[in-house]
Amino acid sequence: MKHIDIPVDEKTIRGLGVGDEVALHGVIVLARDAAHKLMIEKRPDFIRPHLTGGVIYHCGPIMLEKKGVWSVVSAGPTTSIREEPYEGTVIAEYGVRAVIGKGGMGPKTLAALKQQGAVYLHAVGGAAVYLAGFVRSVPGVYMLDELGIPEAFWLFEVDGFPAIVTMDARGRSLHVKVDRASSRAFDALIGK
Repeated sequence: MKHIDIPVDEKTIRGLGVGDEVALHGVIVLARDAAHKLMIEKRPDFIRPHLTGGVIYHCGPIMLEKKGVWSVVSAGPTTSIREEPYEGTVIAEYGVRAVIGKGGMGPKTLAALKQQGAVYLHAVGGAAVYLAGFVRSVPGVYMLDELGIPEAFWLFEVDGFPAIVTMDARGRSLHVKVDRASSRAFDALIGK
């Protein structure tokens, strides 16, 4: 398990490869569909300091507020491919070093990871409550009223958040490898 402090530098990220297990420490930014669209269309400055050398998590959390303090009930990854039209541009524009989600992403994002020095990290789906246990605090939220709880820009301070590199800064993708192997196996089964 490789300890990664956020913000993280490009050299550290380029040293990671597909299959590496990481434990993230620091503040990550939750951003889903509406947040990605906003980052492309409006290019807001409020989120830049959190994303430079930072980490985006594709997650629509379940949150609880008590006396003005937010806590995380559930924080599992959401399907990342929905952000494919945006992610490469977001990585380049904001200096993002890692994206967390599930299911992997497409060729535009893979190219951006290689060019910009970033990685895609796979978090375990179905473990939302377990993953919420790695959140130590919620230091802020942006656009809550405008976007709602699942789509707002949440800041989570994490300690040891676990993930696996499945797309690296060398242009390798475990998702592509698995897809190709699955296609070959399927073709063999149906006699192609």
